[in-house]
Amino acid sequence: MLITTTTTIEGKRVVNYLGLVSGEAILGANIFKDFFAGIRDIVGGRSAAYEGELRKAKDIALQEMMEQARALGANAVIGVDLDYETISSGGGTGMLMVSASGTAVVLDERL
Repeated sequence: MLITTTTTIEGKRVVNYLGLVSGEAILGANIFKDFFAGIRDIVGGRSAAYEGELRKAKDIALQEMMEQARALGANAVIGVDLDYETISSGGGTGMLMVSASGTAVVLDERL
């Protein structure tokens, strides 16, 4: 399935707009990852733990969005938007939330 942030696809024509589709992923950030990420932030560098969790959440959200689009009969999702949020539950713990949304469409396969 073709997924794109653009609303048009060069050389393809949208023959049917099926509606909005979305997917969400909320992952808990492990307290030990939080602790070591905090140390890394103090001394500089990138936090591989957080990057990995963000990547995993993004993949889950996109997969859910694609499954919704397939169920509608789509062969593409256009105008995809990804949103990232942190949700703090207090006490030094938090969660990562990623949402993906776009428009499920049917592209003319003959082009």
